[in-house]
Amino acid sequence: MEFDNFKEYIINTPDGMSINYGLNFTPEEVNDKPVVVFNYGLVCNIAHWKYQIPFFSSIGFNVVYHDYRFHFKSGSTEFIQDLTFSNISKDMKYLLDFLGVKSAYHIGHSMGVNITLEYAKDYPEDVIGMVLISGTVLPPQDILFDSNWMEILQPILETLNQKYPTLYKNIWKTGHLNPLAKHLIHKGGFNTKRVPREFIEYYLLKIGELSPEVFFQLLKEMKNHKIISQLEYISTPTLVMGGDKDQVIPNFLQNILSDSLPNSRLYIIKDGSHVPQVDFHATVNERIRIFLDNHKALNT
Repeated sequence: MEFDNFKEYIINTPDGMSINYGLNFTPEEVNDKPVVVFNYGLVCNIAHWKYQIPFFSSIGFNVVYHDYRFHFKSGSTEFIQDLTFSNISKDMKYLLDFLGVKSAYHIGHSMGVNITLEYAKDYPEDVIGMVLISGTVLPPQDILFDSNWMEILQPILETLNQKYPTLYKNIWKTGHLNPLAKHLIHKGGFNTKRVPREFIEYYLLKIGELSPEVFFQLLKEMKNHKIISQLEYISTPTLVMGGDKDQVIPNFLQNILSDSLPNSRLYIIKDGSHVPQVDFHATVNERIRIFLDNHKALNT
């Protein structure tokens, strides 16, 4: 996906990983405007921010988006174990330091909430505000769709992938052509009245560009992420958001997250799904804008 007034680049990290990123500014301009960094979710892509990136660019923010290691235009290694939240956090730190960004707002969705919290834990002075949308600090295997079916299903899927890799990868890559897959994703993850089927097809098409191993590895990272024990020490001003019709991540988890962060506020979007920034993008954009404007006013 391309955005007007943005250019994409590649940076090589100290451990040899190439990271793709996009900007609407040059490093010489970095101190002129506040910076917003977008972090997408599990096997998602930058299209999940298709309504936010141009909006915040248009109202005067410097915007940074990026592909995680092992994702899309970024590089990978032969070792899937190199795909960790800690390494993604280090990649972002290296990128933002390279750009001369001393502090930024970070906006994360779903697994991007874990990424954002990991970065805020590792580099608290670099994060001046966070927006956390539809995330969970509990293992997804225990709570996805308000059940523990993923805990049972995940090892079965991994075994099938190992025993029948060619067949599994073919099914994985062609999900965008499968009417049942499109229907289930649309109905389970989005507000079907607000999000067109074309968005779901593109989403599944992009998933097919990733390997199944990326999905399984990041699920393990989410399961083993112990960030909940660190939340009370993360004092960054935070806006926690979620949809009241989120069928993927039960809504009570947004209350847990907001209650656990000492400097947070909670905003729930009526009829919003797991992806309210797509369902009700105008409402989400305005609420984030108010949060950022209020935070800027307190620091001027």
